[in-house]
Amino acid sequence: MNEMQLKYGCNPNQKPSRVFMESGDLPFEVLCGKPGYINLLDALNGWQLVKELKKATGLPAATSFKHVSPAGAAVGLPLSDTLKKIYFVDDAELTPLANAYARARGADRMSSFGDFIALSDECDKATALLIKKEVSDGVIAPAYSDEALEILKAKKNGNYNIIKIDENYTPAEIERKQVFGVTFEQGRNELDINDELLSNVVTDNKVLSDTAKRDLKIALITLKYTQSNSVCYVKDGQAIGIGAGQQSRIHCTRLAGNKADIWWLRQAPQVLSLQFVDGIKRADRDNAIDVYISDEYMDVLADGVWEKTFKVKPAVFTKEEQRAWLQKNTDVALGSDAFFPFGDNIERAKKSGVTVIAQPGGSIRDDNVIETCNKYNMAMAFTGIRLFHH
Repeated sequence: MNEMQLKYGCNPNQKPSRVFMESGDLPFEVLCGKPGYINLLDALNGWQLVKELKKATGLPAATSFKHVSPAGAAVGLPLSDTLKKIYFVDDAELTPLANAYARARGADRMSSFGDFIALSDECDKATALLIKKEVSDGVIAPAYSDEALEILKAKKNGNYNIIKIDENYTPAEIERKQVFGVTFEQGRNELDINDELLSNVVTDNKVLSDTAKRDLKIALITLKYTQSNSVCYVKDGQAIGIGAGQQSRIHCTRLAGNKADIWWLRQAPQVLSLQFVDGIKRADRDNAIDVYISDEYMDVLADGVWEKTFKVKPAVFTKEEQRAWLQKNTDVALGSDAFFPFGDNIERAKKSGVTVIAQPGGSIRDDNVIETCNKYNMAMAFTGIRLFHH
């Protein structure tokens, strides 16, 4: 099949809509559901991301996409008991692929609500059972086990989008798209992100451990498929904060840093000890945690709404306590899709535990950025490559 009709484009008024190949068949097959225009954009971008993560790390990979940018991306490293708890998988059987999805989905659960999932490997039963519990629009993978397919086909009353991608498909070297009736053409971004890109360490601290290199490669590959401007914080094989589509680099760094901080605060004893009312939905629990670690919690206490969410009235998680906990987060990697123009980005990154950085370099203020890294004994590599994606 070389063409598929869609219900509509980005918005319901944008009709007609279809996807098609100028030659040959579509490289994917829809096994269930009726994916839409944005679903397929997420699916195809997400598939490229996880395929590259698998190639770069040798580990199964997963990503959680929303509106053509990843909300999370990760490889299949084992989860600590704390991560199992904050990702709500402490009672689940976990395979390497399931670990990857739990990490990708769990890093920014607010943004991942209603995501499109991409998996680097055959979707197994354990991963399908995790997907079954979450609010999601669909999944793309190179294959599905019989058990996994049965589980996923039952989701959304049989309307869940399940796409099987041809893992051997290679697109043409030239890609095209239209804007306002004008056709744009460019060579595909086939840049291979590997250890060699991290060899030019420009700071006094020259040490990039194997773990740091792995996390920096995860950050850069994630950025390759994130709407620009963008930065990505990574720790222990997973993105913990992605700042996408901002016009200012510092705003990217702050946005992603705030997300990384929330991820870390969710692991604080004050949050782990929260007692929720029975039967609370996952999304409501996520929202409640987000409010609990924000200034809004004081309003919730004042209004007396806490009784609808918690069994026991939680004590305030003060700003002083939060700062003390945040200072314990270390060994975070940071990637940027373009150069940092000022040292303020490094100052903000330091607050979220960043110790290693990869960025293109090339700013007229590179000296200032390097000097700021040296002040905190950070190691920073200049990759010499930009990763804009639009």
